[in-house]
Amino acid sequence: MTLPAVFLSHGAPTLATANNVFTHAWSELAVVLGRPAAILVVSAHWDTPFTAITTAERLGTIHDFAGFPEALYRVRYEPPGAPALARRVQELLVGIGQGPSVDPDRGIDHGGWVPLRWMYPDADIPVAQLSVQSELGARHHLEIGRALAPLREEGVLVLGSGGIVHNLGELDWSGEAAAPFPWAAAFNEWMAAKAEAGAVEDLVAYREKAPQPARAHPTEEHLVPFFVALGAGGAPARRLALGFDMGSLGMDGYAFGEWRG
Repeated sequence: MTLPAVFLSHGAPTLATANNVFTHAWSELAVVLGRPAAILVVSAHWDTPFTAITTAERLGTIHDFAGFPEALYRVRYEPPGAPALARRVQELLVGIGQGPSVDPDRGIDHGGWVPLRWMYPDADIPVAQLSVQSELGARHHLEIGRALAPLREEGVLVLGSGGIVHNLGELDWSGEAAAPFPWAAAFNEWMAAKAEAGAVEDLVAYREKAPQPARAHPTEEHLVPFFVALGAGGAPARRLALGFDMGSLGMDGYAFGEWRG
C-alpha cells in the first residue's frame, strides 16, 4: 500500500465529541485512505528545539488544554505505540542531520487524537508522534517531510495536524456559523491555489508572499505540519475544502501524493 501524506486542520478540542461537517469529513477520508500499517503524527502541539519522537509501547491521552467542559477530559484515545516506526524515522532523519531523540513516556496530544478519534475510532493502529520546531520555519519542515517520503511506500500514513489558518486572538465568539474574516479567507485561498498548482517555493516563502501571513499565523507552529506533509507527499495537492470555524480557524485539509491500495 502506498498512502498519501495528509495535512488536517484539527480545530478546537471540542471537535473530539462534535457531530459536524469537519468530523464527518475526517471519517470519510479514512474510508478513502483505507487502513494504514502505522501512523506518524506531526502535531502543532509538540514543539521542541530539536526533533523528538515517541517510543512508548502505548500512547496515553494528553489533555493539553484548559477551560473546556469536564466531559472532554474524560475522553480517551490510547493507541498502541510504534517503536519500530520510531526507529525507522530516526534512520531516515539521521540522513539529513536531524536524527530525533526518543521520548519513551510521552503520549498523544489533541492535535493527534482529535482527528484520529474520528478517522480510526478503534485506536488499534500503531502511532508514533514526531515533534515540530516552529522557530525553524517552513523549509526545515519541508526537508523533514522529504526525508520521510519512503514511509508512504511502507504503508505508513504521515499525518500533519495543525491549522491552515490559525489566529486564536480574533475568534468570532458569536455562536453563529461565522463567515471567515476577509483576511483569513484571502490567506486560505492563496494557500489553496499554490498547493493545487504545485508552487512549492511560493509556499515555502509564504511569510513574504501570502496575504497577511502574520495575521493568519501569529506564530508558525500550526502551519509547519503542512510543510512536513508537503515534503513527504510532494505537490500538487488535493484540497479537502472545509471552510472555517469561528471566523479565524481555517479547517481545510490536503492530501499530497498519489496513492494505491
